[in-house]
Amino acid sequence: MRGTFLPRPFGKGEGRGEGFVKPFFILNTDLKSPGKNGAADDKSAVQPVNWSDFRDHLATADRDGRRQWIYPRKVSGEFFRLRTWFSWLLLLVMFAGPFITIHGNPLLLLNIVERKFVVLGQIFWPQDMILFAVAVLIFAVSILVFTTAFGRLWCGWACPQTVMMEMVFRKIEYLIEGDAHEQRELNHAPWNAKKLFQKISKHGIFFALSFLIGNVLLSYLIGWQSLNQIVTDPPAQHVTGLTFMIAFSLLFYGIFARFREQACTFICPYGRLQSLLLDENSIVVAYDYKRGEKRGPLRREQKFGERRYAGLGDCVACNNCVTVCPTGIDIRNGTQMECIHCTACMDACDAVMTKVGNPLGLIRYASLNGIERGERLRVTPRLVAYSVVLFVLAAVLGLMLFTRADAEATVLRAPGSMFQQMPDGHYSNLYTVRVVNKTARDLPVELRLENPAGTLQVMGGKLLVPAQKLLENSVLIELEPAALKSGTTPLVIGVYVDGKKLQTLKTAFIGPRL
Repeated sequence: MRGTFLPRPFGKGEGRGEGFVKPFFILNTDLKSPGKNGAADDKSAVQPVNWSDFRDHLATADRDGRRQWIYPRKVSGEFFRLRTWFSWLLLLVMFAGPFITIHGNPLLLLNIVERKFVVLGQIFWPQDMILFAVAVLIFAVSILVFTTAFGRLWCGWACPQTVMMEMVFRKIEYLIEGDAHEQRELNHAPWNAKKLFQKISKHGIFFALSFLIGNVLLSYLIGWQSLNQIVTDPPAQHVTGLTFMIAFSLLFYGIFARFREQACTFICPYGRLQSLLLDENSIVVAYDYKRGEKRGPLRREQKFGERRYAGLGDCVACNNCVTVCPTGIDIRNGTQMECIHCTACMDACDAVMTKVGNPLGLIRYASLNGIERGERLRVTPRLVAYSVVLFVLAAVLGLMLFTRADAEATVLRAPGSMFQQMPDGHYSNLYTVRVVNKTARDLPVELRLENPAGTLQVMGGKLLVPAQKLLENSVLIELEPAALKSGTTPLVIGVYVDGKKLQTLKTAFIGPRL
């Protein structure tokens, strides 16, 4: 049994390419249905596959289920130029990120081993887990809002997989092996010195880039200073680090050299989410079937009016939109799970429309209602509801960040300790205090017993918590007999830094039963 995300025509026409497509999930079975005796019924053969219908098979698989390698043609155009400039900006931020510091802290650090996280120069610790939970909710809701409004715009313009594949690795491949037809001929040609040189050169550069990307990713996890130690110190001193470095390099090489578009179509769940999030007003890369159908090749000296008179639309059936697609689909079949909204088909179609003298935008950013009814884009109640939830969560997160203390303390009674009666008649309890410094500077922390009246003594003198460290110390609290209640007495302790109160701690004082 195999589940396949396939599109279904919605609107006018049921033929191939004759309708805007709404995605849904079809469950196909390759098993024979059981007969009366529980055995397979010989009359129920495997469901036949219509290989001329895009619904019945994957664009990247042949009749035997083997992968069909995709050779997308070079693309150029206005959208491709905009994506290129935007991709260079993203790549600059990605490679420079580990070396950018804000107030002495890195721009981004996700050190899972030390449980230390830095975002935009702000340090977060496990004690800030509530902030992480709210941030995850904001991320999830932002996906709902963004996809409902703009479809998979993220995938085509900002996803690291697309940016690296299309703007780095694919361009290197074009430079070494040529355009799509040249790559296809090279792969089917017998091995010779030229082919060997091209393949070794390409894959050597691919692995070097993968090694570089792996090191950059590792620097986001452990910091570039630690990465520099792994690189410069003898390998025996950093076996674990070198293992991760090689593993990351091999992983990225496998993705960009072999796995490619399958990371988007098979692994990434975002494409499958769009079937739940898109509606008739979502902006997607869409083929205007009303204007384009019926398709037909353009004959010499055939004018626009003559095509309309013959029942033909603007689509000249050049298939350029298919040959440039990095996932191998035909956008004229409608919105499909494999479409990453990279706009390559839009540029290819606009180039053809310019040559034949037809208006641009046969394939364009549009909504279902925009194609079928000519409606302008509008804000839907669902989008408003998502946006309100996102705004509320963002406000909560902003308030939590604004009121977040520089230090956080916890106080617990020392395990196994009992109350002691001092020579002057006072009673004492021993406590353990832990203080986390969330800043990049040393913090002088003061503890004050605020209720009831008594004395609080920090063992070893004042608390000076080093930057980005956890300090643990012992605290002795003494109370007069008059301040005690029978059994346990509530205590209130104030935590101060530079005279400013950051936190109030509550604990219990154990004393004799009166």
